[in-house]
Amino acid sequence: MTVQSPTRTTQSPEAGTPAFVQRSPLKPRPRWRRRLTRLDERGAPYAYISPFFILFGVVGLFPLLYTAWVSLHRWSLIGGQGAFVGLKNYTDVLAQPYFWNALKNTVSIFLLSSVPQVIAALLIAAALDSGLRARTFWRMGVLLPYVVAPVAVALIFSDLFGDKFGLVNHLLGLVGVDPIQWHKEVIPSHIAIATMVNFRWTGYNALIFLAAMQAIPRDYYEAAMIDGAGRVRTFFSITVPQLRATIIFVVITSTIGGLQIFDEPRMYDQYGLGGADRQWQTLTLYLYQLGWTQKNFGRAAAVAWMLFLIVVLFAVVNFLVTRRIASKGQR
Repeated sequence: MTVQSPTRTTQSPEAGTPAFVQRSPLKPRPRWRRRLTRLDERGAPYAYISPFFILFGVVGLFPLLYTAWVSLHRWSLIGGQGAFVGLKNYTDVLAQPYFWNALKNTVSIFLLSSVPQVIAALLIAAALDSGLRARTFWRMGVLLPYVVAPVAVALIFSDLFGDKFGLVNHLLGLVGVDPIQWHKEVIPSHIAIATMVNFRWTGYNALIFLAAMQAIPRDYYEAAMIDGAGRVRTFFSITVPQLRATIIFVVITSTIGGLQIFDEPRMYDQYGLGGADRQWQTLTLYLYQLGWTQKNFGRAAAVAWMLFLIVVLFAVVNFLVTRRIASKGQR
């Protein structure tokens, strides 16, 4: 059995009689073009994401590895690389009481800022998700503190929390509370710095929660209202469980940012050393002092790597908690 190729009839321009012209079969593409097509299909996704990893390798991974190399040597600003000392910089830092004091201050400020920040952001997002008038105005308003420069926020709040002429002490005096030494005592200074952090980041996190709340199907709320549930009950029974992944994300990012806090404690007083008794000196301030005040870049690099490991430790803990919460939610 033979299969004839399709033909089409044309009119001969000279004789006026129909002529049959046979279609030529499609020619197969060259082998090199087929290989190029397969390479494009397989390699295009990696080409699209490669700029991020290239940029991260240049400005992120390389400085991290180079800092590890610096931490194993005696390193000065003028002379550069000195003798190889191994882990001596790490042991010297761990033997310093200032390191442990900075670590304690960092964890304290982190807890005073991150925990109230997440709770306040969640409540503000719930209020913005309700039927408010001029909702766009209020949603843009909560983002304004994030736009303000951290230096300006620190300067303003350092005056608000002044020991003698601060506005906060003046308001406390109106209700019969004695003035608080915000720059001399440990816990008050931590509260003041945590207030600066919360002022900047609460609105930003609230918008993240708001975006997640708007993705929750409204059928859940309608069914709950038919069953007679109030706003408080629906918030804890519907909103919070549906925001589980978002809450975990905000907690992790707040943890990383809280452990690396620098601007607020640096600008809290005019000296920028963490207080006369280092009562609010954080790990980043201690690193800054070692590197740019004492010119000991080896120890400063060791502190940087210790801070990196502490952040990784907190991230691993958050990952384990996240997996446990997710497993409970699936049950």
